[in-house]
Amino acid sequence: MSKIALVDDDRNILTSVSMTLEAEGFEVETYNDGQAALDAFNKKLPDMAVLDIKMPRMDGMDLLQRLRQKSQMPVIFLTSKDDEIDEVLGLRMGADDYVKKPFSQRLLVERIRALLRRQEAISSDSEGTASPEAKVMERGNLRMDPLRHAVSWKGKDVSLTVTEFLLLQALAQRPGFVKSRDQLMDVAYDDQVYVDDRTIDSHIKRLRKKMRSADSDFAAIETLYGIGYRYNEE
Repeated sequence: MSKIALVDDDRNILTSVSMTLEAEGFEVETYNDGQAALDAFNKKLPDMAVLDIKMPRMDGMDLLQRLRQKSQMPVIFLTSKDDEIDEVLGLRMGADDYVKKPFSQRLLVERIRALLRRQEAISSDSEGTASPEAKVMERGNLRMDPLRHAVSWKGKDVSLTVTEFLLLQALAQRPGFVKSRDQLMDVAYDDQVYVDDRTIDSHIKRLRKKMRSADSDFAAIETLYGIGYRYNEE
Protein backbone atom coordinates (compact mmCIF):
# COMPACT_ATOMS: atom_id res chain seq x y z
CA MET A 1 0.00 0.00 0.00
CA SER A 2 1.53 3.31 -1.09
CA LYS A 3 1.48 6.18 1.37
CA ILE A 4 0.41 9.55 -0.06
CA ALA A 5 0.89 12.85 1.77
CA LEU A 6 -1.79 15.41 0.90
CA VAL A 7 -0.91 18.99 1.87
CA ASP A 8 -3.53 21.73 1.43
CA ASP A 9 -5.05 24.43 3.61
CA ASP A 10 -8.52 23.74 2.19
CA ARG A 11 -10.14 21.26 4.58
CA ASN A 12 -12.79 20.32 2.02
CA ILE A 13 -10.07 19.20 -0.39
CA LEU A 14 -8.23 17.31 2.35
CA THR A 15 -11.41 15.47 3.33
CA SER A 16 -12.78 14.66 -0.12
CA VAL A 17 -9.47 13.76 -1.79
CA SER A 18 -8.28 11.65 1.11
CA MET A 19 -11.55 9.69 1.04
CA THR A 20 -11.15 9.10 -2.70
CA LEU A 21 -7.52 7.97 -2.37
CA GLU A 22 -8.30 5.67 0.53
CA ALA A 23 -11.13 4.13 -1.50
CA GLU A 24 -8.52 3.48 -4.24
CA GLY A 25 -6.34 1.59 -1.78
CA PHE A 26 -3.84 4.28 -0.75
CA GLU A 27 -2.79 5.17 2.77
CA VAL A 28 -3.21 8.93 3.17
CA GLU A 29 -1.68 11.45 5.55
CA THR A 30 -3.14 14.98 5.50
CA TYR A 31 -1.56 18.30 6.53
CA ASN A 32 -3.09 21.78 6.37
CA ASP A 33 0.17 23.71 5.97
CA GLY A 34 3.68 23.19 4.68
CA GLN A 35 5.45 23.41 8.04
CA ALA A 36 3.34 20.61 9.53
CA ALA A 37 4.12 18.45 6.51
CA LEU A 38 7.84 19.20 6.68
CA ASP A 39 7.96 18.28 10.37
CA ALA A 40 6.39 14.92 9.52
CA PHE A 41 8.63 14.37 6.46
CA ASN A 42 11.73 14.92 8.61
CA LYS A 43 10.68 11.90 10.65
CA LYS A 44 9.49 9.63 7.84
CA LEU A 45 8.92 10.23 4.15
CA PRO A 46 5.77 9.09 2.33
CA ASP A 47 5.91 7.44 -1.10
CA MET A 48 4.54 10.56 -2.80
CA ALA A 49 3.36 14.06 -1.91
CA VAL A 50 0.53 16.13 -3.40
CA LEU A 51 1.13 19.78 -2.51
CA ASP A 52 -0.96 22.90 -2.77
CA ILE A 53 1.16 25.94 -3.64
CA LYS A 54 -0.45 28.72 -1.62
CA MET A 55 -0.57 27.78 2.07
CA PRO A 56 0.04 29.52 5.42
CA ARG A 57 3.28 29.21 7.45
CA MET A 58 5.14 27.51 4.59
CA ASP A 59 3.90 27.44 0.99
CA GLY A 60 4.27 24.55 -1.45
CA MET A 61 7.25 26.05 -3.28
CA ASP A 62 9.25 26.42 -0.07
CA LEU A 63 8.25 22.95 1.08
CA LEU A 64 9.33 21.44 -2.25
CA GLN A 65 12.68 23.24 -2.11
CA ARG A 66 13.37 21.86 1.37
CA LEU A 67 12.14 18.41 0.40
CA ARG A 68 14.42 18.25 -2.64
CA GLN A 69 17.42 18.74 -0.35
CA LYS A 70 16.83 15.26 1.06
CA SER A 71 14.62 13.29 -1.32
CA GLN A 72 13.60 12.85 -4.95
CA MET A 73 10.26 11.21 -4.17
CA PRO A 74 7.48 12.02 -6.64
CA VAL A 75 5.66 15.32 -6.08
CA ILE A 76 2.50 16.62 -7.74
CA PHE A 77 1.53 20.28 -7.36
CA LEU A 78 -2.03 21.56 -7.13
CA THR A 79 -2.07 24.93 -8.90
CA SER A 80 -4.57 27.74 -9.35
CA LYS A 81 -6.64 27.63 -12.53
CA ASP A 82 -4.99 30.59 -14.25
CA ASP A 83 -1.57 30.68 -12.59
CA GLU A 84 0.80 29.44 -15.31
CA ILE A 85 3.79 31.02 -13.54
CA ASP A 86 3.28 28.70 -10.57
CA GLU A 87 3.12 25.67 -12.86
CA VAL A 88 6.34 26.43 -14.68
CA LEU A 89 8.20 27.48 -11.53
CA GLY A 90 7.06 24.35 -9.71
CA LEU A 91 8.33 22.09 -12.49
CA ARG A 92 11.64 23.91 -12.65
CA MET A 93 12.05 23.51 -8.89
CA GLY A 94 11.64 19.76 -9.18
CA ALA A 95 7.95 18.83 -9.15
CA ASP A 96 7.10 15.84 -11.33
CA ASP A 97 3.64 16.98 -12.38
CA TYR A 98 0.85 19.46 -11.66
CA VAL A 99 -2.95 19.40 -11.63
CA LYS A 100 -5.02 22.56 -11.99
CA LYS A 101 -7.77 23.49 -9.54
CA PRO A 102 -10.63 22.82 -9.75
CA PHE A 103 -9.67 19.29 -10.71
CA SER A 104 -11.23 15.93 -11.36
CA GLN A 105 -10.36 13.58 -8.53
CA ARG A 106 -10.24 10.76 -11.08
CA LEU A 107 -7.58 12.69 -13.00
CA LEU A 108 -5.54 13.18 -9.83
CA VAL A 109 -5.73 9.46 -9.06
CA GLU A 110 -4.53 8.67 -12.59
CA ARG A 111 -1.59 11.06 -12.26
CA ILE A 112 -0.64 9.54 -8.91
CA ARG A 113 -0.80 5.98 -10.24
CA ALA A 114 1.20 6.93 -13.35
CA LEU A 115 4.04 8.39 -11.31
CA LEU A 116 4.11 5.49 -8.86
CA ARG A 117 4.23 2.98 -11.73
CA ARG A 118 7.13 4.79 -13.29
CA GLN A 119 8.98 5.02 -10.01
CA GLU A 120 8.56 1.29 -9.52
CA ALA A 121 9.64 0.56 -13.09
CA ILE A 122 12.97 2.33 -12.71
CA SER A 123 13.76 1.21 -9.16
CA SER A 124 13.03 -2.51 -9.28
CA ASP A 125 12.62 -5.45 -11.60
CA SER A 126 9.47 -7.23 -10.45
CA GLU A 127 10.34 -10.54 -12.12
CA GLY A 128 13.94 -10.59 -11.03
CA THR A 129 15.29 -10.45 -14.58
CA ALA A 130 17.16 -7.53 -16.05
CA SER A 131 15.17 -5.98 -18.87
CA PRO A 132 17.00 -3.55 -21.16
CA GLU A 133 15.50 -0.65 -19.20
CA ALA A 134 16.74 -2.15 -15.92
CA LYS A 135 20.37 -2.64 -16.97
CA VAL A 136 23.10 -0.17 -16.12
CA MET A 137 23.57 2.16 -19.08
CA GLU A 138 26.80 3.97 -19.89
CA ARG A 139 27.01 6.64 -22.56
CA GLY A 140 30.37 8.37 -22.54
CA ASN A 141 30.54 10.34 -19.29
CA LEU A 142 27.01 9.31 -18.27
CA ARG A 143 26.19 6.30 -16.11
CA MET A 144 22.59 5.37 -15.21
CA ASP A 145 21.57 2.54 -12.87
CA PRO A 146 17.76 2.15 -12.99
CA LEU A 147 17.58 -0.44 -10.20
CA ARG A 148 19.21 2.02 -7.81
CA HIS A 149 17.76 5.16 -9.41
CA ALA A 150 21.35 6.38 -9.59
CA VAL A 151 22.89 8.78 -12.12
CA SER A 152 26.46 9.98 -12.36
CA TRP A 153 28.30 12.25 -14.79
CA LYS A 154 32.10 12.08 -14.92
CA GLY A 155 31.93 10.12 -11.69
CA LYS A 156 29.85 12.75 -9.87
CA ASP A 157 26.44 11.72 -8.55
CA VAL A 158 23.41 13.65 -9.85
CA SER A 159 20.09 13.40 -8.00
CA LEU A 160 17.09 13.27 -10.35
CA THR A 161 13.35 13.05 -9.86
CA VAL A 162 11.42 10.16 -11.38
CA THR A 163 10.36 12.22 -14.39
CA GLU A 164 13.84 13.64 -14.98
CA PHE A 165 15.37 10.17 -14.80
CA LEU A 166 12.91 8.78 -17.34
CA LEU A 167 13.47 11.63 -19.78
CA LEU A 168 17.26 11.35 -19.58
CA GLN A 169 17.07 7.59 -19.98
CA ALA A 170 14.85 7.89 -23.06
CA LEU A 171 17.21 10.39 -24.69
CA ALA A 172 20.46 8.59 -23.82
CA GLN A 173 19.29 5.15 -24.96
CA ARG A 174 19.77 6.21 -28.60
CA PRO A 175 22.43 8.91 -28.87
CA GLY A 176 22.14 11.05 -31.97
CA PHE A 177 18.45 10.25 -32.51
CA VAL A 178 15.84 12.95 -32.01
CA LYS A 179 12.99 12.48 -29.56
CA SER A 180 9.97 14.67 -30.16
CA ARG A 181 8.13 16.22 -27.25
CA ASP A 182 5.22 13.85 -27.90
CA GLN A 183 7.56 10.86 -27.63
CA LEU A 184 8.99 12.18 -24.39
CA MET A 185 5.47 12.74 -23.06
CA ASP A 186 4.73 9.06 -23.74
CA VAL A 187 7.81 8.10 -21.73
CA ALA A 188 6.93 10.18 -18.68
CA TYR A 189 3.12 10.02 -18.66
CA ASP A 190 0.32 7.58 -19.32
CA ASP A 191 -1.51 7.83 -22.63
CA GLN A 192 -4.66 9.10 -20.93
CA VAL A 193 -2.80 11.92 -19.19
CA TYR A 194 -2.32 15.03 -21.34
CA VAL A 195 0.50 17.49 -20.71
CA ASP A 196 1.60 20.34 -22.95
CA ASP A 197 4.96 21.12 -24.52
CA ARG A 198 5.82 23.59 -21.77
CA THR A 199 5.78 20.79 -19.20
CA ILE A 200 8.41 18.76 -21.06
CA ASP A 201 10.51 21.87 -21.71
CA SER A 202 10.47 22.74 -18.00
CA HIS A 203 11.59 19.23 -17.03
CA ILE A 204 14.42 19.35 -19.59
CA LYS A 205 15.55 22.75 -18.31
CA ARG A 206 15.65 21.41 -14.76
CA LEU A 207 17.48 18.30 -15.94
CA ARG A 208 20.15 20.35 -17.70
CA LYS A 209 20.60 22.52 -14.62
CA LYS A 210 21.22 19.48 -12.45
CA MET A 211 23.69 17.97 -14.90
CA ARG A 212 25.55 21.28 -15.08
CA SER A 213 25.86 21.26 -11.31
CA ALA A 214 28.16 18.25 -11.85
CA ASP A 215 29.84 19.73 -14.92
CA SER A 216 29.41 23.35 -15.95
CA ASP A 217 30.30 22.39 -19.53
CA PHE A 218 27.54 19.76 -19.84
CA ALA A 219 25.98 20.06 -23.30
CA ALA A 220 24.90 16.51 -24.13
CA ILE A 221 21.19 17.39 -24.43
CA GLU A 222 20.60 19.38 -27.60
CA THR A 223 17.42 21.30 -28.40
CA LEU A 224 16.18 21.10 -31.99
CA TYR A 225 13.69 23.95 -32.10
CA GLY A 226 10.28 22.92 -33.34
CA ILE A 227 11.33 19.25 -33.40
CA GLY A 228 12.42 18.00 -29.98
CA TYR A 229 15.59 16.96 -28.18
CA ARG A 230 18.63 14.83 -28.89
CA TYR A 231 21.31 13.28 -26.70
CA ASN A 232 24.82 13.62 -28.10
CA GLU A 233 27.32 11.20 -26.59
CA GLU A 234 30.43 12.95 -25.29
